[in-house]
Amino acid sequence: MNKVLKYLILSDIVLFTGFGFIAPIISIFISDKIIGGSIFTAGVASTIFLITHAILQICFSYWFKPKDRLWMLILGTALIAIVPFGYLFSTNIWHIFILEFIYGAGAGFAYPAWSSLFTANLEKGKRGFQYAIYSSGVGIGSAITGTVGAWVAENVGFQWVFIFTGIFAVAGLILLLFLNKKETLKKI
Repeated sequence: MNKVLKYLILSDIVLFTGFGFIAPIISIFISDKIIGGSIFTAGVASTIFLITHAILQICFSYWFKPKDRLWMLILGTALIAIVPFGYLFSTNIWHIFILEFIYGAGAGFAYPAWSSLFTANLEKGKRGFQYAIYSSGVGIGSAITGTVGAWVAENVGFQWVFIFTGIFAVAGLILLLFLNKKETLKKI
């Protein structure tokens, strides 16, 4: 497996493993701890993320060229990494809505760039296996941290869940910094 593919896979495993901490508890956090929060507003927050991501990834992937993939990936991942730390300071539902917009914008930058780089670096004859490594790594990591995150939220507090998620997100970002533009331009 080439270096670009290894770092892309490792970065996403770390990033999504971190967000696995939040997955089972974010709606509870919003409905129980946020002013104006409810199960409905948690759903609205999710909608803000998904629509922002869906629209912006089409726009960004159309406007930017393959030579832009690395900076798009790093900027998008940096925006995503801000979000868990923002939850630490959120008290009102509009804080959550802004964070979900930032998360969607980050995903709009990062996901098409990541997908483009990943696809370009898959090795002939190993594509299915390399996809499986990625998918299994993200799935197993998220499964483990989902349980851990729920336990931490229940026994220690939501703040620590967000801190752990943020640390994992920053670690995923740092892994991307080991990529250089020359390597990411090899297979345009």
